[in-house]
Amino acid sequence: MKLIFEQSKPGRRAYRPAANDVPAGSAVPERMRRREAAAMPEVSELEAMRHFTNLSRKNFGVDSHFYPLGSCTMKYNPKSHEQVARMEGFASLHPMLAQLPGGAELTQGALETLYRQERFLSELLGFAETTLQPLAGAHGEFTGVMLIAAYFKDRGETNRKVMLIPDAAHGTNPASAAQAGFTCREVLSDAEGNVDLEDLKKKLGDDVAGLMLTCPNTVGLFDKNVKKICEMVHQAGGLCYCDGANANAIIGRVRPGDLGFDVMHVNVHKTFSTPHGGGGPGAGPVGAGEILRPYLPVPRVVVNEDGKYELSCDFPSTLGKIAPFYGNFGILLRSCAYMLMLGREGMVRISENAVLNANYLRVKLAPYYDQKISRMCMHECVFSATRRAKSGIHALDIAKGLIDRGIHPPTIYFPLIIPEALMIEPTETESLETMNEFIDAMIDIANQADTDPEALHEAPITTPVRRMDETLAARKPDLAAL
Repeated sequence: MKLIFEQSKPGRRAYRPAANDVPAGSAVPERMRRREAAAMPEVSELEAMRHFTNLSRKNFGVDSHFYPLGSCTMKYNPKSHEQVARMEGFASLHPMLAQLPGGAELTQGALETLYRQERFLSELLGFAETTLQPLAGAHGEFTGVMLIAAYFKDRGETNRKVMLIPDAAHGTNPASAAQAGFTCREVLSDAEGNVDLEDLKKKLGDDVAGLMLTCPNTVGLFDKNVKKICEMVHQAGGLCYCDGANANAIIGRVRPGDLGFDVMHVNVHKTFSTPHGGGGPGAGPVGAGEILRPYLPVPRVVVNEDGKYELSCDFPSTLGKIAPFYGNFGILLRSCAYMLMLGREGMVRISENAVLNANYLRVKLAPYYDQKISRMCMHECVFSATRRAKSGIHALDIAKGLIDRGIHPPTIYFPLIIPEALMIEPTETESLETMNEFIDAMIDIANQADTDPEALHEAPITTPVRRMDETLAARKPDLAAL
């Protein structure tokens, strides 16, 4: 495929702009202006359209391929929600309008939507209040941990500087905790993939501010001792944070607030079917229990004495602002539409089908790939490619082989506690036929690993760019090679 610059012909253009009728002069200082015109490709509209359409077809995406990326929940985004986000009454609003004098009167629909969505999430997750402002899952994590920090600062317990992180936690958890000023202390897993209660007991002390528990964890397992874990942390004076990035497995079935968690973030670009993108990569609302409610960020949407919605900063213990506007509004609209479309019963079907699909893959592929922990999983299953190591085949080779079969690879080499990990999440939106095609592809790769491993070492052979040095490609990308 030619680069668009290679298709360029001098003088060719897609349109002819109208004559310039703007008076001479510019607000841009002379020293900041270009001396020469930018070297842009000169192509017709048809050539530009074909180029970008053909370029898009070289991408793997959830709208074009099966995308079983474990831990990321790459499920289908209903297009009806795009229409909601594009409604003129929403799309044409200036993001600062509601915060300007008199602006609340002009944004009642938007403010009511945010208020109702906050209530939906608080009810679903079991918390006193939820902030919609975090702009991504990691941003939500950071906000949640900052709430814990604010709580202990308010109480004068400056000694609590340690955050406990299980070894099966999401990789961003220690980064969020460290960014919030905590020292991280790892807690080990037991043989069944749960938090090792004896190790947790050893790690607890009066210096512990809390524990960040990914529930279900990155091995795709729900910790059967979750209530006991929360009790142990609370008895030691700490608070419990739930990493809700895997809420796709439990939504509608259990409320984390009822299990003992004090704070939790949830990724709407995973559980509530919004695109991974749009300024975030999405949104990471944070639910907080009553003791952390005073510290939630501002502004908050409230109902005034006249029954009108408005933004209020009148919360003296707040963290303050964590985003320039009130969250990623366009993404939140999509997630709100998803919740309204499915309702309470639909939320239950999400988790039921996500867990069913993952366990179907787990059982079907168990004869061909190793499982460190073989009990029932939640929304994702984790295999190991160690069985193929004797043939010189690793998780990376299996991933490349899937590309040649028209399937996006699953997450590989994560979680770190599983050697040669293959982390597969089918989501609830995939059909039985699609999953069977994936199973057949994985079995075919397993057989090829035993009979013709060199062919897998060459994969992928159907892509514009063949197998490359992964490290060198990341550090010195050659974009012209495309």
